[in-house]
Amino acid sequence: MMLRGGRFYLRRHVPTDIQPIIRRAEVWRSLKTDSLQIALRRLPLMTAALESEFERIRHDAGLTVDETILRPSGDDLRATLLPSRLEAQGSAAPPPLSLEQAYARYMDDPTHRWSPSTRQAYETTRKFAVGIIGGEVAIEALSRAHCRDYLDMLRYMPRNASKRFPKLSLKAASDLGREREDIELISAANANSHLANFSSFLNWAVNEEVIVRNPMRSLRLPDTVAKKDKRHPFSAQQLQAIFNAPLYRGCQDGERGYAKPGTERPRNARFWVPLIALHTGMRLNEICQLDTTDISEIEGVQCFVVSETSLVGETDKSLKTGASERLIPLHPSLIACGILAYVEAQRRAKRVKLFPDIDPGPRGKRAVAFSKWFTQFIRSCDAYQPRTSFHSFRHNFRDELRAARIDHDIAMVLGGWAIGGNSSIASENYGGGHGVGSLCDAITKLSFAKIDLSHIIDKG
Repeated sequence: MMLRGGRFYLRRHVPTDIQPIIRRAEVWRSLKTDSLQIALRRLPLMTAALESEFERIRHDAGLTVDETILRPSGDDLRATLLPSRLEAQGSAAPPPLSLEQAYARYMDDPTHRWSPSTRQAYETTRKFAVGIIGGEVAIEALSRAHCRDYLDMLRYMPRNASKRFPKLSLKAASDLGREREDIELISAANANSHLANFSSFLNWAVNEEVIVRNPMRSLRLPDTVAKKDKRHPFSAQQLQAIFNAPLYRGCQDGERGYAKPGTERPRNARFWVPLIALHTGMRLNEICQLDTTDISEIEGVQCFVVSETSLVGETDKSLKTGASERLIPLHPSLIACGILAYVEAQRRAKRVKLFPDIDPGPRGKRAVAFSKWFTQFIRSCDAYQPRTSFHSFRHNFRDELRAARIDHDIAMVLGGWAIGGNSSIASENYGGGHGVGSLCDAITKLSFAKIDLSHIIDKG
């Protein structure tokens, strides 16, 4: 039984011995209802009628029949099965749903609770799947072979293929990546993310009774990079190079001259964002989207409030997971560097965003533009190393929590990590959580002994 266009149909494979007679491989019959309960009641009758008609066709063709099944039918289905009548009446089956049409329904399904970034990721996967497999392919005809071909194409897909090779189709770009060793390909982790997203779409199609099984199931590329090796914390030498760069020692200006020695000491986003990341472990987007109201005194403790909720009506804030919403007390070193004075100056200037100088970009993701700048910055100060990036500050913060022997639960709360990899563990729903005082005690114990920030301390 299949649901098409809001109505239920019986879809029956035609036995191979009579396919040459009626010239069809399958038969569709409308159950004439959009009610699942009614459709289930009508299904046995329609199925029995079809089986009876198949026997009548065998009988008329001189084939062996089952006399028990062969009995008069009140509905002469043979007339609608035989080719001459089919040509006159047209097929009763609705046109097959294409991959592109099914994907459009999936993306528009109102039951999805996707964040903007998640929707964008699924949209990118949709473009890959439709572009590689073909949007015209009938979704019910999608096979394991299609899915393996899709995997193989992703395996050799160049990074940023549409931007680097705008005149090539995705298939042509993949073929180019397969042929040339000098083209950087997407990582196995990135490819597997697309495969997982596509599999989620196919699971939806199964649940919606569009297809009977998910042919993508369990297909993945082997990822040779161990999880612990995907990102490294910054080494002590890298941290020294970052925070002793002209931006922190004195530069020409905070814009194009940030990497050239000078007398200026700009206290802008480029100055503060890395410092905040080091002392809080916050994700880049969590920092970039902060409102000036997100630094608040709670129970006598100055805290960063990491939340999707904006007290000033901003709508651009998002969090990675439910566990990401949290309070992080300000570290004494961060206060000594003058962060509270900066916050107050932004408030006096009636700024809504704490870092209004960060470009929000076309999709409102301030982290995108800052990430690109930061990559240039660590190269300019000779701090770049493979497998390190802005996210490495988060690894440094986790190491500091370990070094200070901070209680595991408190560490997880401060970092916005789901406890035990599952934010919905039953025991976590009991109690009032950790108080601000306990969080403040933990933050204060972090020494950051690998880095000397004395030259950044606000002397004013």
